[in-house]
Amino acid sequence: MDAAEFRKRGKEMVDYVADYLEKIDKRQVFPDVEPGYLRPLIADCAPQDPESFEDVFKDIEKIIMPGVTHWHSPYFFAYFPAASSFPALLADMLCGGIGCVGFSWAASPACTELETVMLDWLGKMINLPEEFLAGKDGQGGGVIQGSASEATLVSLLAARTKTIRRVQSEKPELTEADIMGRLVAYASDQAHSSVERAALIGGVKIKNVPSDDTFSVCGSALKKVLDEDKASGLIPFFFCATLGTTPCCSFDKLLELGPICNKENIWMHIDAAYAGSAFICPEFRHLLNGVEFADSFNFNPHKWLLVNFDCSAMWVKKRSDLTGAFKLEPLYLQHHHQESVPSLLPGLQHWQIPLGRRFRSLKLWFVLRMYGVRGLQEHIRKHVRLSHQFEHLVLQDERFEICAEVVLGLVCFRLKGSNELNKALLKSINEAKKIHLVPCHLREKFVLRFAICSRTVESTHVKFAWQHISQLATDLLKTWEQNHH
Repeated sequence: MDAAEFRKRGKEMVDYVADYLEKIDKRQVFPDVEPGYLRPLIADCAPQDPESFEDVFKDIEKIIMPGVTHWHSPYFFAYFPAASSFPALLADMLCGGIGCVGFSWAASPACTELETVMLDWLGKMINLPEEFLAGKDGQGGGVIQGSASEATLVSLLAARTKTIRRVQSEKPELTEADIMGRLVAYASDQAHSSVERAALIGGVKIKNVPSDDTFSVCGSALKKVLDEDKASGLIPFFFCATLGTTPCCSFDKLLELGPICNKENIWMHIDAAYAGSAFICPEFRHLLNGVEFADSFNFNPHKWLLVNFDCSAMWVKKRSDLTGAFKLEPLYLQHHHQESVPSLLPGLQHWQIPLGRRFRSLKLWFVLRMYGVRGLQEHIRKHVRLSHQFEHLVLQDERFEICAEVVLGLVCFRLKGSNELNKALLKSINEAKKIHLVPCHLREKFVLRFAICSRTVESTHVKFAWQHISQLATDLLKTWEQNHH
Protein backbone atom coordinates (compact mmCIF):
# COMPACT_ATOMS: atom_id res chain seq x y z
CA MET A 1 0.00 0.00 0.00
CA ASP A 2 1.50 3.31 -1.06
CA ALA A 3 0.60 6.79 0.23
CA ALA A 4 -1.99 7.33 -2.52
CA GLU A 5 -3.85 4.11 -1.65
CA PHE A 6 -3.48 4.88 2.06
CA ARG A 7 -5.29 8.21 1.50
CA LYS A 8 -8.16 6.42 -0.25
CA ARG A 9 -8.41 3.50 2.20
CA GLY A 10 -7.96 5.77 5.19
CA LYS A 11 -11.02 7.76 4.16
CA GLU A 12 -12.98 4.54 3.70
CA MET A 13 -11.95 3.34 7.14
CA VAL A 14 -12.94 6.64 8.77
CA ASP A 15 -16.35 6.32 7.08
CA TYR A 16 -16.66 2.73 8.26
CA VAL A 17 -15.81 3.66 11.88
CA ALA A 18 -18.16 6.67 11.81
CA ASP A 19 -20.98 4.47 10.46
CA TYR A 20 -20.23 1.80 13.03
CA LEU A 21 -20.46 4.28 15.91
CA GLU A 22 -23.46 6.14 14.48
CA LYS A 23 -25.49 2.97 13.99
CA ILE A 24 -24.13 0.92 16.87
CA ASP A 25 -27.53 0.91 18.58
CA LYS A 26 -28.86 -1.26 15.71
CA ARG A 27 -26.34 -4.01 16.51
CA GLN A 28 -27.01 -6.64 19.16
CA VAL A 29 -24.94 -5.53 22.14
CA PHE A 30 -23.59 -9.01 22.97
CA PRO A 31 -22.45 -11.47 20.28
CA ASP A 32 -24.14 -14.75 19.31
CA VAL A 33 -20.97 -16.84 19.06
CA GLU A 34 -19.56 -19.84 20.90
CA PRO A 35 -15.95 -20.03 22.15
CA GLY A 36 -13.67 -21.04 19.27
CA TYR A 37 -15.99 -19.50 16.63
CA LEU A 38 -13.20 -17.66 14.81
CA ARG A 39 -10.56 -20.29 14.00
CA PRO A 40 -12.65 -22.20 11.40
CA LEU A 41 -13.44 -18.92 9.63
CA ILE A 42 -9.84 -18.10 8.73
CA ALA A 43 -6.93 -19.90 7.07
CA ASP A 44 -4.57 -22.09 9.09
CA CYS A 45 -1.55 -19.91 8.40
CA ALA A 46 -0.59 -16.52 6.98
CA PRO A 47 -0.85 -16.13 3.17
CA GLN A 48 2.38 -16.50 1.16
CA ASP A 49 1.33 -13.76 -1.26
CA PRO A 50 -0.23 -10.39 -0.49
CA GLU A 51 -4.02 -10.09 -0.44
CA SER A 52 -5.96 -7.00 -1.46
CA PHE A 53 -7.35 -4.45 0.97
CA GLU A 54 -10.86 -5.24 -0.37
CA ASP A 55 -10.50 -8.85 0.76
CA VAL A 56 -9.30 -7.84 4.20
CA PHE A 57 -12.00 -5.18 4.53
CA LYS A 58 -14.81 -7.61 3.54
CA ASP A 59 -13.75 -9.92 6.37
CA ILE A 60 -14.33 -7.27 9.06
CA GLU A 61 -18.11 -7.74 8.95
CA LYS A 62 -17.85 -11.44 8.20
CA ILE A 63 -15.31 -12.52 10.84
CA ILE A 64 -14.64 -9.76 13.36
CA MET A 65 -17.96 -8.02 14.00
CA PRO A 66 -19.93 -11.22 14.81
CA GLY A 67 -17.57 -11.69 17.78
CA VAL A 68 -17.51 -8.11 19.09
CA THR A 69 -19.14 -7.05 22.34
CA HIS A 70 -20.22 -3.50 21.53
CA TRP A 71 -18.84 -1.53 24.47
CA HIS A 72 -20.00 1.78 23.03
CA SER A 73 -23.59 0.68 22.47
CA PRO A 74 -26.18 2.66 24.47
CA TYR A 75 -27.48 -0.78 25.58
CA PHE A 76 -24.15 -1.69 27.22
CA PHE A 77 -24.46 -1.30 31.01
CA ALA A 78 -21.71 -3.72 32.13
CA TYR A 79 -18.39 -3.18 33.96
CA PHE A 80 -17.61 0.56 33.82
CA PRO A 81 -17.68 2.92 30.83
CA ALA A 82 -14.89 2.75 28.25
CA ALA A 83 -14.31 6.25 26.94
CA SER A 84 -14.40 7.09 23.26
CA SER A 85 -14.84 10.24 21.21
CA PHE A 86 -14.08 11.40 17.70
CA PRO A 87 -11.31 13.83 18.76
CA ALA A 88 -9.59 11.02 20.68
CA LEU A 89 -9.84 8.65 17.69
CA LEU A 90 -8.28 11.29 15.43
CA ALA A 91 -5.46 11.86 17.92
CA ASP A 92 -4.85 8.09 18.06
CA MET A 93 -4.45 8.08 14.27
CA LEU A 94 -1.86 10.84 14.58
CA CYS A 95 -0.12 8.95 17.38
CA GLY A 96 0.10 5.87 15.14
CA GLY A 97 1.28 8.01 12.25
CA ILE A 98 4.09 9.74 14.15
CA GLY A 99 4.93 6.34 15.63
CA CYS A 100 7.63 7.52 18.01
CA VAL A 101 8.76 5.38 20.93
CA GLY A 102 8.95 8.05 23.60
CA PHE A 103 11.16 6.55 26.28
CA SER A 104 13.31 9.64 26.92
CA TRP A 105 13.20 13.36 26.22
CA ALA A 106 15.63 12.94 23.31
CA ALA A 107 13.62 10.04 21.85
CA SER A 108 10.88 12.61 21.13
CA PRO A 109 10.85 15.88 23.09
CA ALA A 110 7.18 16.68 22.30
CA CYS A 111 6.09 13.27 23.60
CA THR A 112 7.68 13.81 27.04
CA GLU A 113 6.84 17.50 27.38
CA LEU A 114 3.19 17.32 26.25
CA GLU A 115 2.55 14.44 28.67
CA THR A 116 3.98 16.43 31.56
CA VAL A 117 1.91 19.51 30.72
CA MET A 118 -1.32 17.53 30.09
CA LEU A 119 -1.03 15.84 33.49
CA ASP A 120 -0.68 19.29 35.04
CA TRP A 121 -3.80 20.43 33.14
CA LEU A 122 -5.71 17.39 34.33
CA GLY A 123 -4.40 17.76 37.89
CA LYS A 124 -5.62 21.37 37.99
CA MET A 125 -9.03 20.30 36.62
CA ILE A 126 -9.56 18.03 39.65
CA ASN A 127 -7.91 20.51 42.01
CA LEU A 128 -5.04 18.21 43.00
CA PRO A 129 -2.75 19.74 45.65
CA GLU A 130 0.12 21.72 44.13
CA GLU A 131 2.77 19.22 45.22
CA PHE A 132 1.44 16.59 42.78
CA LEU A 133 2.05 18.89 39.80
CA ALA A 134 5.32 19.20 37.90
CA GLY A 135 4.89 22.91 37.21
CA LYS A 136 8.17 24.55 36.30
CA ASP A 137 10.16 23.21 39.23
CA GLY A 138 7.90 21.00 41.34
CA GLN A 139 9.02 17.79 43.05
CA GLY A 140 5.99 15.82 41.84
CA GLY A 141 4.29 15.34 38.51
CA GLY A 142 2.19 13.03 36.43
CA VAL A 143 2.64 10.27 33.90
CA ILE A 144 0.29 8.27 31.66
CA GLN A 145 0.26 4.56 32.49
CA GLY A 146 -1.47 1.88 30.42
CA SER A 147 -3.98 1.03 33.16
CA ALA A 148 -4.77 1.53 36.84
CA SER A 149 -3.29 -1.92 37.48
CA GLU A 150 0.09 -0.63 36.24
CA ALA A 151 -0.18 2.49 38.40
CA THR A 152 -0.83 0.35 41.50
CA LEU A 153 2.08 -1.94 40.69
CA VAL A 154 4.50 0.94 40.03
CA SER A 155 3.54 2.66 43.30
CA LEU A 156 3.84 -0.60 45.27
CA LEU A 157 7.33 -1.27 43.84
CA ALA A 158 8.42 2.32 44.60
CA ALA A 159 7.08 1.98 48.14
CA ARG A 160 8.91 -1.33 48.57
CA THR A 161 12.26 0.18 47.49
CA LYS A 162 11.77 3.24 49.69
CA THR A 163 10.91 1.14 52.76
CA ILE A 164 13.79 -1.32 52.27
CA ARG A 165 16.25 1.60 52.08
CA ARG A 166 14.74 3.27 55.15
CA VAL A 167 14.77 0.10 57.27
CA GLN A 168 18.33 -0.75 56.20
CA SER A 169 19.53 2.69 57.25
CA GLU A 170 17.90 2.20 60.67
CA LYS A 171 18.99 -1.46 61.07
CA PRO A 172 22.06 -2.11 58.89
CA GLU A 173 22.28 -5.70 60.18
CA LEU A 174 19.12 -6.66 58.24
CA THR A 175 19.55 -7.97 54.71
CA GLU A 176 17.19 -7.03 51.90
CA ALA A 177 15.75 -10.58 52.03
CA ASP A 178 15.07 -10.25 55.81
CA ILE A 179 13.09 -7.06 55.20
CA MET A 180 11.27 -8.36 52.10
CA GLY A 181 9.96 -11.33 54.05
CA ARG A 182 8.36 -9.01 56.63
CA LEU A 183 6.79 -6.39 54.32
CA VAL A 184 2.98 -6.18 54.19
CA ALA A 185 0.71 -4.26 51.83
CA TYR A 186 -2.96 -3.51 52.59
CA ALA A 187 -6.16 -2.82 50.69
CA SER A 188 -9.90 -2.92 51.27
CA ASP A 189 -11.74 -6.24 50.98
CA GLN A 190 -13.59 -4.39 48.16
CA ALA A 191 -10.40 -3.38 46.30
CA HIS A 192 -9.79 -4.44 42.72
CA SER A 193 -7.99 -7.77 42.20
CA SER A 194 -5.12 -5.86 40.53
CA VAL A 195 -3.93 -4.73 43.99
CA GLU A 196 -3.49 -8.33 45.09
CA ARG A 197 -1.77 -9.02 41.78
CA ALA A 198 0.65 -6.13 42.33
CA ALA A 199 1.67 -7.67 45.68
CA LEU A 200 2.09 -11.05 43.99
CA ILE A 201 4.42 -9.54 41.35
CA GLY A 202 6.16 -7.45 44.00
CA GLY A 203 6.83 -10.56 46.12
CA VAL A 204 5.22 -9.16 49.29
CA LYS A 205 2.37 -10.20 51.58
CA ILE A 206 -0.96 -8.46 51.20
CA LYS A 207 -3.85 -8.28 53.69
CA ASN A 208 -7.45 -7.22 53.26
CA VAL A 209 -8.76 -4.58 55.61
CA PRO A 210 -12.45 -5.25 56.36
CA SER A 211 -14.83 -2.61 55.02
CA ASP A 212 -17.78 -1.23 57.01
CA ASP A 213 -21.50 -1.49 56.25
CA THR A 214 -21.15 1.13 53.47
CA PHE A 215 -18.35 -1.01 51.91
CA SER A 216 -15.72 1.62 52.87
CA VAL A 217 -12.53 1.21 54.89
CA CYS A 218 -12.34 3.51 57.92
CA GLY A 219 -9.33 4.47 60.04
CA SER A 220 -10.09 2.21 63.01
CA ALA A 221 -10.21 -0.91 60.80
CA LEU A 222 -6.79 -0.13 59.29
CA LYS A 223 -5.29 0.74 62.67
CA LYS A 224 -6.43 -2.57 64.19
CA VAL A 225 -4.75 -4.63 61.42
CA LEU A 226 -1.56 -2.52 61.57
CA ASP A 227 -1.24 -2.88 65.34
CA GLU A 228 -1.61 -6.67 65.14
CA ASP A 229 0.95 -6.96 62.34
CA LYS A 230 3.53 -4.67 63.94
CA ALA A 231 3.19 -6.63 67.21
CA SER A 232 4.13 -9.81 65.31
CA GLY A 233 7.23 -8.22 63.76
CA LEU A 234 5.86 -7.41 60.31
CA ILE A 235 6.61 -4.15 58.44
CA PRO A 236 3.52 -2.41 57.00
CA PHE A 237 4.68 -0.38 53.98
CA PHE A 238 1.83 0.24 51.50
CA PHE A 239 -1.90 0.93 51.60
CA CYS A 240 -4.07 1.18 48.48
CA ALA A 241 -7.17 3.27 49.16
CA THR A 242 -10.01 2.96 46.65
CA LEU A 243 -12.29 5.79 45.57
CA GLY A 244 -15.15 4.21 43.66
CA THR A 245 -14.73 0.44 44.17
CA THR A 246 -15.51 -1.87 41.24
CA PRO A 247 -18.38 -3.79 42.88
CA CYS A 248 -20.45 -0.83 44.12
CA CYS A 249 -18.50 2.44 43.75
CA SER A 250 -17.88 2.90 47.50
CA PHE A 251 -15.26 5.32 48.85
CA ASP A 252 -12.60 4.60 51.46
CA LYS A 253 -12.38 7.27 54.18
CA LEU A 254 -9.22 9.13 53.16
CA LEU A 255 -9.40 11.74 55.90
CA GLU A 256 -9.14 8.98 58.53
CA LEU A 257 -6.71 6.72 56.64
CA GLY A 258 -4.26 9.37 55.41
CA PRO A 259 -2.94 10.57 58.79
CA ILE A 260 -2.47 6.95 59.95
CA CYS A 261 -0.42 6.10 56.84
CA ASN A 262 1.68 9.26 57.19
CA LYS A 263 2.38 8.59 60.88
CA GLU A 264 3.32 4.93 60.25
CA ASN A 265 5.59 5.62 57.25
CA ILE A 266 3.17 3.75 54.97
CA TRP A 267 2.94 4.76 51.31
CA MET A 268 -0.70 5.63 50.54
CA HIS A 269 -1.72 5.10 46.93
CA ILE A 270 -5.22 6.13 45.83
CA ASP A 271 -6.93 4.15 43.07
CA ALA A 272 -9.82 6.21 41.68
CA ALA A 273 -9.85 4.43 38.30
CA TYR A 274 -13.52 5.10 37.51
CA ALA A 275 -14.59 7.80 39.97
CA GLY A 276 -11.62 10.12 39.41
CA SER A 277 -13.07 11.67 36.26
CA ALA A 278 -16.05 12.96 38.25
CA PHE A 279 -13.76 15.12 40.40
CA ILE A 280 -13.63 17.67 37.56
CA CYS A 281 -17.16 18.63 38.76
CA PRO A 282 -17.03 20.84 41.87
CA GLU A 283 -20.03 19.00 43.38
CA PHE A 284 -18.05 15.70 43.43
CA ARG A 285 -14.63 17.09 44.39
CA HIS A 286 -15.25 16.50 48.14
CA LEU A 287 -14.93 12.76 47.42
CA LEU A 288 -11.19 13.43 46.91
CA ASN A 289 -10.71 15.25 50.24
CA GLY A 290 -7.72 13.67 51.97
CA VAL A 291 -5.69 13.25 48.77
CA GLU A 292 -3.19 15.64 50.38
CA PHE A 293 -2.04 12.72 52.59
CA ALA A 294 -1.35 10.42 49.62
CA ASP A 295 1.99 9.62 48.01
CA SER A 296 0.46 8.69 44.66
CA PHE A 297 -2.92 9.04 42.98
CA ASN A 298 -4.39 7.51 39.84
CA PHE A 299 -7.53 7.62 37.70
CA ASN A 300 -8.47 6.54 34.16
CA PRO A 301 -9.50 9.22 31.67
CA HIS A 302 -10.02 6.19 29.40
CA LYS A 303 -13.03 5.19 31.51
CA TRP A 304 -15.12 8.32 31.84
CA LEU A 305 -13.36 11.28 30.26
CA LEU A 306 -13.89 10.55 26.54
CA VAL A 307 -10.24 9.58 25.93
CA ASN A 308 -10.06 6.07 24.48
CA PHE A 309 -8.01 3.28 25.99
CA ASP A 310 -5.23 3.35 27.04
CA CYS A 311 -4.76 6.48 29.11
CA SER A 312 -4.41 6.06 32.88
CA ALA A 313 -3.27 9.21 34.67
CA MET A 314 -0.95 8.83 37.66
CA TRP A 315 0.59 11.51 39.89
CA VAL A 316 3.28 11.28 42.57
CA LYS A 317 4.19 13.76 45.25
CA LYS A 318 7.91 13.02 44.99
CA ARG A 319 8.95 11.76 41.62
CA SER A 320 12.38 10.82 42.96
CA ASP A 321 10.61 8.02 44.88
CA LEU A 322 9.62 6.46 41.55
CA THR A 323 12.77 7.16 39.61
CA GLY A 324 14.79 5.94 42.59
CA ALA A 325 13.14 2.55 42.28
CA PHE A 326 13.43 2.08 38.50
CA LYS A 327 16.32 4.18 37.26
CA LEU A 328 18.93 2.51 35.06
CA GLU A 329 20.82 4.67 32.60
CA PRO A 330 22.78 2.73 29.96
CA LEU A 331 24.89 4.96 27.71
CA TYR A 332 22.64 4.50 24.66
CA LEU A 333 19.71 6.10 26.51
CA GLN A 334 21.65 9.14 27.75
CA HIS A 335 21.51 12.48 25.93
CA HIS A 336 23.33 15.80 26.25
CA HIS A 337 20.28 17.69 27.56
CA GLN A 338 20.02 15.43 30.54
CA GLU A 339 21.44 17.78 33.16
CA SER A 340 21.00 21.07 31.36
CA VAL A 341 17.20 21.08 31.47
CA PRO A 342 16.37 20.50 35.14
CA SER A 343 12.83 21.85 34.69
CA LEU A 344 12.00 18.92 32.41
CA LEU A 345 11.02 15.76 34.14
CA PRO A 346 13.66 13.04 34.08
CA GLY A 347 12.83 10.58 31.33
CA LEU A 348 9.35 9.19 31.83
CA GLN A 349 10.74 5.71 31.19
CA HIS A 350 11.72 5.72 34.89
CA TRP A 351 8.08 6.11 35.88
CA GLN A 352 6.73 2.93 34.33
CA ILE A 353 7.30 -0.81 33.76
CA PRO A 354 8.02 -0.77 30.01
CA LEU A 355 10.80 1.35 28.52
CA GLY A 356 8.86 2.53 25.46
CA ARG A 357 5.64 4.50 25.40
CA ARG A 358 3.17 5.65 22.77
CA PHE A 359 2.41 9.34 22.26
CA ARG A 360 -0.72 8.98 24.40
CA SER A 361 -0.87 12.59 25.57
CA LEU A 362 -2.03 13.66 22.09
CA LYS A 363 -5.51 12.27 22.69
CA LEU A 364 -5.72 13.98 26.06
CA TRP A 365 -4.69 17.26 24.42
CA PHE A 366 -7.25 16.91 21.60
CA VAL A 367 -10.11 15.97 23.94
CA LEU A 368 -9.42 18.60 26.63
CA ARG A 369 -9.25 21.31 23.97
CA MET A 370 -12.20 20.20 21.84
CA TYR A 371 -14.63 19.51 24.72
CA GLY A 372 -13.30 22.04 27.22
CA VAL A 373 -13.76 21.52 30.95
CA ARG A 374 -17.45 22.48 30.65
CA GLY A 375 -18.19 19.93 27.94
CA LEU A 376 -16.55 17.16 29.97
CA GLN A 377 -18.41 18.19 33.14
CA GLU A 378 -21.69 18.01 31.21
CA HIS A 379 -20.83 14.47 30.04
CA ILE A 380 -20.21 13.33 33.66
CA ARG A 381 -23.35 15.05 34.96
CA LYS A 382 -25.53 13.50 32.27
CA HIS A 383 -24.34 10.00 33.24
CA VAL A 384 -24.96 10.70 36.94
CA ARG A 385 -28.49 11.99 36.15
CA LEU A 386 -29.23 8.82 34.18
CA SER A 387 -28.06 6.55 37.02
CA HIS A 388 -30.37 8.37 39.43
CA GLN A 389 -33.18 7.99 36.90
CA PHE A 390 -32.58 4.22 36.88
CA GLU A 391 -32.35 4.15 40.69
CA HIS A 392 -35.71 5.95 40.87
CA LEU A 393 -37.33 3.39 38.54
CA VAL A 394 -36.00 0.51 40.65
CA LEU A 395 -37.26 2.08 43.89
CA GLN A 396 -40.80 2.39 42.48
CA ASP A 397 -40.99 -1.41 42.11
CA GLU A 398 -41.36 -3.04 45.52
CA ARG A 399 -40.07 -6.38 44.15
CA PHE A 400 -36.57 -4.86 43.92
CA GLU A 401 -34.03 -3.36 46.32
CA ILE A 402 -31.06 -0.97 45.93
CA CYS A 403 -27.95 -2.47 47.54
CA ALA A 404 -25.49 0.43 47.84
CA GLU A 405 -25.66 4.21 47.80
CA VAL A 406 -25.81 5.61 44.24
CA VAL A 407 -23.13 8.32 44.14
CA LEU A 408 -21.99 8.44 40.51
CA GLY A 409 -23.01 6.40 37.46
CA LEU A 410 -23.45 2.92 38.98
CA VAL A 411 -26.61 1.38 40.44
CA CYS A 412 -26.39 -1.91 42.39
CA PHE A 413 -29.80 -3.57 42.59
CA ARG A 414 -31.46 -6.98 42.89
CA LEU A 415 -34.79 -8.73 43.27
CA LYS A 416 -35.72 -9.22 46.92
CA GLY A 417 -35.14 -12.93 47.34
CA SER A 418 -32.46 -15.58 47.01
CA ASN A 419 -29.15 -15.37 45.17
CA GLU A 420 -30.41 -18.18 42.91
CA LEU A 421 -33.35 -16.02 41.86
CA ASN A 422 -31.05 -13.12 40.99
CA LYS A 423 -28.64 -15.39 39.11
CA ALA A 424 -31.62 -16.59 37.07
CA LEU A 425 -32.68 -13.00 36.37
CA LEU A 426 -29.21 -12.01 35.18
CA LYS A 427 -29.04 -15.12 33.01
CA SER A 428 -32.32 -14.23 31.32
CA ILE A 429 -31.19 -10.59 30.80
CA ASN A 430 -27.91 -11.59 29.18
CA GLU A 431 -29.44 -14.42 27.15
CA ALA A 432 -31.99 -12.01 25.65
CA LYS A 433 -29.01 -9.88 24.50
CA LYS A 434 -31.02 -6.66 24.37
CA ILE A 435 -28.82 -5.11 27.08
CA HIS A 436 -25.65 -6.30 28.78
CA LEU A 437 -25.02 -6.38 32.57
CA VAL A 438 -22.50 -8.01 34.91
CA PRO A 439 -22.96 -8.95 38.60
CA CYS A 440 -20.99 -8.52 41.81
CA HIS A 441 -21.05 -9.92 45.32
CA LEU A 442 -21.78 -7.53 48.18
CA ARG A 443 -21.11 -9.56 51.32
CA GLU A 444 -23.24 -12.68 50.78
CA LYS A 445 -25.62 -11.09 48.27
CA PHE A 446 -25.52 -11.70 44.52
CA VAL A 447 -26.16 -8.23 43.03
CA LEU A 448 -26.75 -6.85 39.54
CA ARG A 449 -24.69 -3.84 38.50
CA PHE A 450 -26.21 -1.25 36.15
CA ALA A 451 -23.45 1.10 34.95
CA ILE A 452 -24.13 4.08 32.68
CA CYS A 453 -21.46 3.57 30.03
CA SER A 454 -21.95 4.84 26.49
CA ARG A 455 -21.22 8.40 25.38
CA THR A 456 -24.49 8.28 23.41
CA VAL A 457 -26.74 6.76 26.08
CA GLU A 458 -29.96 8.71 26.71
CA SER A 459 -32.95 8.60 29.03
CA THR A 460 -34.87 6.49 26.47
CA HIS A 461 -32.24 3.73 26.62
CA VAL A 462 -32.39 3.68 30.43
CA LYS A 463 -36.21 3.45 30.36
CA PHE A 464 -36.05 0.68 27.77
CA ALA A 465 -33.53 -1.23 29.90
CA TRP A 466 -35.72 -0.96 33.00
CA GLN A 467 -38.91 -2.04 31.18
CA HIS A 468 -36.99 -4.99 29.74
CA ILE A 469 -35.57 -6.01 33.16
CA SER A 470 -38.95 -5.54 34.82
CA GLN A 471 -40.75 -7.71 32.22
CA LEU A 472 -38.13 -10.46 32.49
CA ALA A 473 -38.51 -10.34 36.28
CA THR A 474 -42.30 -10.74 35.95
CA ASP A 475 -41.87 -13.78 33.65
CA LEU A 476 -39.22 -15.27 35.90
CA LEU A 477 -41.23 -14.86 39.12
CA LYS A 478 -44.22 -16.66 37.59
CA THR A 479 -42.25 -19.77 36.65
CA TRP A 480 -40.07 -19.51 39.79
CA GLU A 481 -43.05 -19.65 42.13
CA GLN A 482 -44.51 -22.66 40.27
CA ASN A 483 -41.19 -24.54 40.33
CA HIS A 484 -40.15 -23.67 43.88
CA HIS A 485 -43.32 -24.58 45.75
